[in-house]
Amino acid sequence: MATQCVSKVELSISCSNLLNKDVGSKSDPLCVLLQSIGDDKWTELDRTEKVENCQDPEFSKKLLLDYHFEKVQKLKLGVYDIDNKSVDLKDDDFLGGVECTLGQIVSSKTFTRPLQLKKGKPAGKGTITITAEEIKDNRAIVLEVEAKGLDKKDLFGKSDPFLEFFKQGDDGKWQLVHRTEVHCSDYDSDGSHDLIGVFQTNVSELQKAAHGSPVEFDCVHPEKKKKKKSYKNSGVISVKGCQIQAQYTFLDYVMGGCQINFTVGIDFTGSNGDPRSPQSLHYLSPDGLNQYLSATWSVGLVVQDYDTDKLFPAFGFGAQVPPDFKVSHEFALNFNPSNPYCQGVQGIVEAYRMALPQVKLYGPTNFSPIINHVAGIASGAAQQNNASQYFVLLIITDGEITDLDQTRDAIVKASRLPMSIIIIGVGEADFKAMELLDGDDGVLKSLSGEPVTRDIVQFVPLRQFANAPKEALAQSVLAEVPNQLVSYFKMLKLDPVNIPALKA
Repeated sequence: MATQCVSKVELSISCSNLLNKDVGSKSDPLCVLLQSIGDDKWTELDRTEKVENCQDPEFSKKLLLDYHFEKVQKLKLGVYDIDNKSVDLKDDDFLGGVECTLGQIVSSKTFTRPLQLKKGKPAGKGTITITAEEIKDNRAIVLEVEAKGLDKKDLFGKSDPFLEFFKQGDDGKWQLVHRTEVHCSDYDSDGSHDLIGVFQTNVSELQKAAHGSPVEFDCVHPEKKKKKKSYKNSGVISVKGCQIQAQYTFLDYVMGGCQINFTVGIDFTGSNGDPRSPQSLHYLSPDGLNQYLSATWSVGLVVQDYDTDKLFPAFGFGAQVPPDFKVSHEFALNFNPSNPYCQGVQGIVEAYRMALPQVKLYGPTNFSPIINHVAGIASGAAQQNNASQYFVLLIITDGEITDLDQTRDAIVKASRLPMSIIIIGVGEADFKAMELLDGDDGVLKSLSGEPVTRDIVQFVPLRQFANAPKEALAQSVLAEVPNQLVSYFKMLKLDPVNIPALKA
């Protein structure tokens, strides 16, 4: 399971043209931030200070909250005219509010909306403007280090030294922050590592290392120093270079202008069963849903906030398609190959419902054409050589994959591009082939033995979420996307497009 993308975000709030509720003076506004906890219930997260006699307030207190990419975080901001010292807002005049998602805010440089007294009723000419900033120190120290004359710790052969870096906290305790990959201690596979020596320093000392003039430190073993007066060191650690670099986060890229493009591929093969039969995975229940649509809604509602035009290409594969009913492994759900885009997640759902009675479920189940299609678009975006575009392909399937070798090759090629692939398995099939593509149990390789450059595939069977809250599916499949996006741009040494808006 991936570490979830959790960051602290602060929101800056300002308003213009607020309604004036006070007689003889201007309103005294305050802004409150609420987050949805489901079932039309809201909980207060934070509130600004009160600004006296002002219709165009710029609040100085920032509103703090946790950000999760893989969740739709519904927010409500309300502006009130405060006329008493009570914390309860029920007895204060409501000047207007707005509902939005945190995803919409962080994916906009500046998020401005008209204030409403209730849905469809504007609060005069009042507007609210929200900007978000991630709270972090994104500086990292990059060191070039070598060791000389280390004590020998292994009876047969040389030592296998590695370095551990500790940082002293405010409480004086030392915390491990990094361990070098070279397997100063001596690495033993049974975990009983032998200490060679230690040294203490600080960043300003390390920064003295410049090309050609390294900074050297004696590596001292505390016990040996106690026992021997003539003891000098157990080796020397030489720092040849030290740079402080910005380590950009997922939010840095999104707030810096990166668009996340969402594409859906839906399995229309015969193994799904006749859509007219209630046993079919494509059968639409009386409420107009099935497992394919549930999965599309779950993932699409999260991802759509990160794409400004909300136009999503949607494809089917494995069906005989009108007018000539030839088998297609990559047909536009709206039957318009030159413009396969659907307006929002709702548009994908409508195109699917229109296509379902018009196609004949057939086979085989080939993934590679649709992966190669999205990879072709991602490859074009990669030519721009900036961090402006990333692609997420969602494939929903009943799992009976036919072109496994070609799909492996397609994924290995795609791993060098700005894209991630999410596969959701519907029905009760054996999904062993899907788990192989996920690569969690080992590195996925192409037929020729070339490994993936990055792990870009996340597979989950929908049946695991039968009794889980409806948000759980998206949280599981999208949890790895932020790290996959950052790893791609980091691999190519690409900074966010719009760095001035970020904390340097």
